[in-house]
Amino acid sequence: MGALATPYEWLLIVYEINTLLKKSSEAWGAQMLKMKNDRMPDIAFRIMSFMFKIRDFFSSVDKILYEFDIHKGDTIIDYGCGPGRYLKMASSLVGEKGRVYAADIHELAINASMERIKKYNLKNISTVQIDKYSCPVEDNTADVIYALDMFHMVSEPENFLAELHRIIKKDGHIIIEDGHQSRKKTRSNIDRTGLWSVVDENKRHLKCNPI
Repeated sequence: MGALATPYEWLLIVYEINTLLKKSSEAWGAQMLKMKNDRMPDIAFRIMSFMFKIRDFFSSVDKILYEFDIHKGDTIIDYGCGPGRYLKMASSLVGEKGRVYAADIHELAINASMERIKKYNLKNISTVQIDKYSCPVEDNTADVIYALDMFHMVSEPENFLAELHRIIKKDGHIIIEDGHQSRKKTRSNIDRTGLWSVVDENKRHLKCNPI
């Protein structure tokens, strides 16, 4: 039996998975924009979910949520939740008095999130199925909305950001990750709406307050 991989070899494996995920997401995003269809094909979603499982085994994704200014008792929305990678930590951050909505356009994402909710007994999380840019959540609901690794796939960013503006509280904020597009394009799409003010940003994402 061969020896287990060395730490260096594991790092190479994670790097290759990250590279493959990036290239796949870019390709799927470009195809979805071309077709003006924000719903990822089923096979693409399953492949993406499988690669995330492998990557997350070696590197936790939870720590990124600490950057989003989430507090106990908050209502937050994981918009474009995918397979629900962030839900367990989100549930912990808002606590028993808080609420988390796992929102996605893809029924496979909703199913995967429901399985995760059941597995970890996450009683403060509900799933919501998005229909194009209509999210079945009441106006002025969320303290924080985060949309990670998906903005580059949105074919109508103005409608998308308008819907986030509807459901965010007046004193709330959103976190938008560039995904696989330039920061210049992300800023342009946000600024063009006239609905958001960028109040902070780093290498990965922007924090915006509603205007």
